[in-house]
Amino acid sequence: MKTQIEAILSHLNRKSITPLEALEKYGCFRLAAVIHKLRSRGIAIKTVDKTENGRTFAQYFLIKE
Repeated sequence: MKTQIEAILSHLNRKSITPLEALEKYGCFRLAAVIHKLRSRGIAIKTVDKTENGRTFAQYFLIKE
């Protein structure tokens, strides 16, 4: 069984992720904390602020070289 961190990294290898997607797919309430841990491991992740229906949230992308 994958950890949340492994599952989210695997997801990022395919496409971007938002906090709502992380909660729905992986039960992750603190996506920003997982992203922080991945970055501390040297993984390059880009954050884009998105606004929909008057609400702002982060969308994370893996930076592939």
